[in-house]
Amino acid sequence: MSTSFLLRRIAYGLLLMLGVVVLNFLLIRLAPGDPALVIAGEMGGATKEMLASIRHDYGLDKPMITQLWIYISDVARGDLGESFFFNQPVSTLISHRVGPTILLVLTAQILSIIFGVFMGVIAARKPNGPVSAFVTVFATIGYAVPVFWTGIMLIIFFASAIPIFPVEGMQSVRLRDAGFFVQVVDVLHHLALPAFTLAVIYLAQYARLSRASMMEVLGSDYIRTARAKGASEQSVLFKHALRNAALPILTVAGLQFGNLISGALLVETVFNWPGMGRLAFDSILRRDYPTIMGVLFFASAMVVIANILTDISYRWADPRLRGRT
Repeated sequence: MSTSFLLRRIAYGLLLMLGVVVLNFLLIRLAPGDPALVIAGEMGGATKEMLASIRHDYGLDKPMITQLWIYISDVARGDLGESFFFNQPVSTLISHRVGPTILLVLTAQILSIIFGVFMGVIAARKPNGPVSAFVTVFATIGYAVPVFWTGIMLIIFFASAIPIFPVEGMQSVRLRDAGFFVQVVDVLHHLALPAFTLAVIYLAQYARLSRASMMEVLGSDYIRTARAKGASEQSVLFKHALRNAALPILTVAGLQFGNLISGALLVETVFNWPGMGRLAFDSILRRDYPTIMGVLFFASAMVVIANILTDISYRWADPRLRGRT
């Protein structure tokens, strides 16, 4: 891995984040709604003097370009501003919510990759068999069904018909003083439905992609050579074919990370999961500009970092790319 490649990818990521900061600021500020009215409403009144005072206190009375410059300068120093509603630094609010979101997104990502790739590999072994047909139908349905519909159906099913999973929150109140192991089991119990809901649509995509990629690789000359040398079918599938077939899967995994974060916003709202998506949803309703922009900035940074790691892993997996700058 060349140093110039890493420096170029990091510089590209920083430029991209600058564009994200500017775009987020303009989109949020140009959206309809006045945060001063919302804040005044929370305080019990909305006189002209009160609105003017609120706009002055939060810098909303300054020209737009001045507000943008101040915001960019603050972000460059690591300051995401202070929430209009919570009266706390946005970075503090995000630090309290980022853990649940990362737990949810990474669990869904791991589940979707493991089970999706496994289903695709098994289906590619016999493309015209019943397993391949089942994977194709499941992938089509899983891709077409909206994530929030899946979540609502799971809540109805597991809250009324078979109430075996909790359908709200991240932890049981009665177990907050229990031991560490009991709390971990309780969190995993609450995590099951949100993670499965978020993983279904991406599991279907990985199954279709890995099936197509494996079918192409299994038709290669080196696979026929491996079989002619007496390699077992398990060795051919998982040792010889899967590594080359994994290249497009790695690319999609990096790109899907951003979709997972956006999907987490819906899942967290449906299941009342205490993550950044829920924080963003509440902040949008309250016109809390700094918190909305802070959450979007942090989520965008996670996506950029994921894409850089994807590029690095892609070069690791494909030796033909290592010598290129």
